[in-house]
Amino acid sequence: MNPSKGARVRKAGRSDVVTMRTVALALHELNRGFVWRDHDLDASRRRLTREQVAQFDRDGFVLVEDAFDPATVARMVAEIDPFEAELEALLREAGGKVFIARADEITFTVHLVTRSAYLRNLSAAPPLVDLVHDLVGDEARLYWDQSVYKKPETGAPFPWHQDNGYTFLEPQAYLTCWVALTDTDETNSCPWVVPGLHRQGTLAHHMTDLGWVCLDDAPDAIAVPARAGSIVVFSSLTPHCTGPNTTDATRKSWIVQYAPDGAVIHRRDGNDLVRVSADAPDRQYPVLVDGMHVTP
Repeated sequence: MNPSKGARVRKAGRSDVVTMRTVALALHELNRGFVWRDHDLDASRRRLTREQVAQFDRDGFVLVEDAFDPATVARMVAEIDPFEAELEALLREAGGKVFIARADEITFTVHLVTRSAYLRNLSAAPPLVDLVHDLVGDEARLYWDQSVYKKPETGAPFPWHQDNGYTFLEPQAYLTCWVALTDTDETNSCPWVVPGLHRQGTLAHHMTDLGWVCLDDAPDAIAVPARAGSIVVFSSLTPHCTGPNTTDATRKSWIVQYAPDGAVIHRRDGNDLVRVSADAPDRQYPVLVDGMHVTP
């Protein structure tokens, strides 16, 4: 099933209809000997229920509804909007497209925590860091943050990919928190996910005009509608995409990612593989040390 074709398939939230996909796909060249490790369901948790953690291990995602109240969401939008407007203007000056961002269609405003003290503090506070505690562990850092705005009547999807397919991180499994800043469903580009494939590790990706792609089609895909303030929590290894925005309003989200302390980025420099620690002090700061919240 392909959301870009207007498909409507199973929605998230009913664990009885989610089945694990077992087909073997081509793996990323750096994915060697990966084993998904289930979480200890008896461990202490701060935010998620036992059932939610089990769903995350089985399906690669969980929806945490109404994590932020409307006032907090409004403040996030007020912080992000001016930076996104600057990026939109730069895209137009550059001819309308830079890498995977396209003016008047889709923007990726990165490293917002370096520009907004409010977002920086929020990235290291509950409820986000409680989710990190439950799914990453006691020692964790912010890895990446960006807003993604899908503009009105944008017909192109953002294709099937895994976050670890863009930049290969070791350990491969880190956490993505997709914060809905506007109500989102299939009409305005909510996330779609493929349950179960995260357990294979990073898949092989190929580049297209719209971005990196690991699947051309996904018959097992499910939509994950989310109210503003809710968080779609998924693994960096969960294949996901967003479909078209067929409405007359911009769909807004803030993506915040967290990795275990000590994570290493792998990059190609010609024929050489370069390893870089994911600890840039301005934007990859600790959020949990020995299980305790850290103020950045």
